[in-house]
Amino acid sequence: MAGLVLHVQDHLPASLNTSGLLLPAMHALSTLFVLGSCAVQTVLGRPEDAARVKREGAICKRAVDSFIETQKPIAWSKLLCNIGSGGCSASGAAAGTVIASPSKSEPDYWYTWSRDAALVLTGIADSFYHNYSSTLQGTIQDFVVSQAKLQGVSNPSGGLSDGAGLGEPKFKVDLSQFTGEWGRPQRDGPPLRAIALTQYAKWLINNGYKTTAKDVVWPVIKNDLTYTAQYWNETGFDLWEEVPGSSFFTIGASHRALVEGASLAAQLDTECRACITVAPHVLCFQQSFWKANGGYIVSNINGGEYRTGKDANSILTSTHNFDPAAGCDANTFQPCSDKALSNHKVYVDSFRSEYAINSGIPQGKAVAVGRYSEDVYYKGNPWYLANFAAAEQLYDAVYVWKKDGSITVTQLSLPFFKDLLPSIAAGTYASGSSTYQSILDAVFAYADGFIEVAAKYAGSGGSLAEQFDRNTGAPLSAADLTWSYAAFLSAADRRAGIVPAGWSAEHGKTLPSSTCSRIQVAGAYARATATAFPPNQTPNAAAAPAPKPFPSGCATASEVYVTFNGKVSTAWGQSVKVVGSTAELGNWDAAKALPLSASAYAEGNPLWSITVPMRAGTAVQYKYIKVGGDGSVQWESDPNHGFTVVAAATGGACAAQTVGETWR
Repeated sequence: MAGLVLHVQDHLPASLNTSGLLLPAMHALSTLFVLGSCAVQTVLGRPEDAARVKREGAICKRAVDSFIETQKPIAWSKLLCNIGSGGCSASGAAAGTVIASPSKSEPDYWYTWSRDAALVLTGIADSFYHNYSSTLQGTIQDFVVSQAKLQGVSNPSGGLSDGAGLGEPKFKVDLSQFTGEWGRPQRDGPPLRAIALTQYAKWLINNGYKTTAKDVVWPVIKNDLTYTAQYWNETGFDLWEEVPGSSFFTIGASHRALVEGASLAAQLDTECRACITVAPHVLCFQQSFWKANGGYIVSNINGGEYRTGKDANSILTSTHNFDPAAGCDANTFQPCSDKALSNHKVYVDSFRSEYAINSGIPQGKAVAVGRYSEDVYYKGNPWYLANFAAAEQLYDAVYVWKKDGSITVTQLSLPFFKDLLPSIAAGTYASGSSTYQSILDAVFAYADGFIEVAAKYAGSGGSLAEQFDRNTGAPLSAADLTWSYAAFLSAADRRAGIVPAGWSAEHGKTLPSSTCSRIQVAGAYARATATAFPPNQTPNAAAAPAPKPFPSGCATASEVYVTFNGKVSTAWGQSVKVVGSTAELGNWDAAKALPLSASAYAEGNPLWSITVPMRAGTAVQYKYIKVGGDGSVQWESDPNHGFTVVAAATGGACAAQTVGETWR
């Protein structure tokens, strides 16, 4: 574009500039002026109205095209500036460390958050997957190494021996522990990191470097998958680090990580049996967040009841769990599913009268959106990343509808479509029909409207902070938020029809054949020590191995899944562990005992449980121990409990056994 000077290095994504940008103020202002005047009217159902909307939509599209073309190199430059050690805004940060923002006061975001870092790296890995860049490859590899180190850093949430420390939300930028007061644990970090690293592992496999994926990347992923299978049903703090309970976003990320992890393990000639076992039950639990009588997701349950639950949490779950091969599946909350579209409408509508800058914008037009309407952080404002996510979900939907060649409007999603096409009725519309094309045009223009809002209130030179003021639109809170740039780049790619490779959602969308289970499988954790990447691992598509089928059954026939159900009454602050005569149970070492889950604990039924893979035919002795908040240990009285692990199943079936006693 005129006035935009690009210094393209290496083979980075299109228009990426890492050494210098010049964006004249007048050019930026003129772009925003065009965007601010873009206003697509609601379709009224008459041919002349449809034609007018199409013309106005084309004007809006050209304006958004111009903004994206200008903003994309800025976003890439500022995002990479926030990654240590070579990033221009990340001096002092360890290599591969994603800082949340360069802001060091009011607010102090000079930390690395496991969640933010993983989401940013997922975006980088997705871009790298489509467009090889040695610079991005180096960034990804540095991130792998940094996370291998971070997993071993003891912190207030715990250590690596039982995995508890993986739930620590943030660290200092030199990868040392942060010991201040914070909402911990946060259980979305490990599954999100597993997802991010899996994208690179899949690229390595597809280009003939399976050994590197298995020896260097998989050990880090395996720890995170083990944590996810073991702790998914434990409460923790939500996506916004404010509400303890169960978070829809965390559960959605956990399900995806387990399904994708099972598939990756098969490609690496190993297995993640816990992934296969637990994933259907995570998905089953995910359905409980749906509020049928309101047509939306309650984003936080088992906590945060003072909120309606209408939250960007749910929109982000839909976009980050998008799999183009899964169609409009509602169980995995795919972007074009009727549940996700109904939820999109309810979420967006909750902000229409919330912010002064939305005043006068009619129904069916994009508005500024934030985290949730009850937000009070910085007095509660729109967030750039929320607007980009609202647009991205709709771009995802358009992509699938085009791919599948039809659009189904159900009674549940009908209110969403009626906002854009008042005369539409429930039904399926095939490609080639005028209604099909009208839907595509209207939804795409609606998505562009959310980009328009973010563009209108972007900072000078295209900078994206965390928030913008609800009354004036001025940028607020942390400057140059890394997640804001990643969210923009992801939305821009989806708008252009560039989509992620998929995560086997089509194989993981089936609910359990019986009822939901709280099954949580304990596993072993180990520090990843192979963190050197071989040089010159460049694209080599000819070396791609044949894909392997999605795994099922139990490949390890000698293992039995033993569930320990102990009824142990505890005082506030106490936890319960099981320790015993086998390596899986710590060989009588209380420091290596396995923590049990209290997710099913109730007054009158103080149940603590955990499922442990054990070798068939093993004679086992064990006891429960109570661990106080100060680390003190209280053992059960003699004699020991004992049992023999049953014989392994045959024919690919999974053998299971349950033992249960009351504390004595």
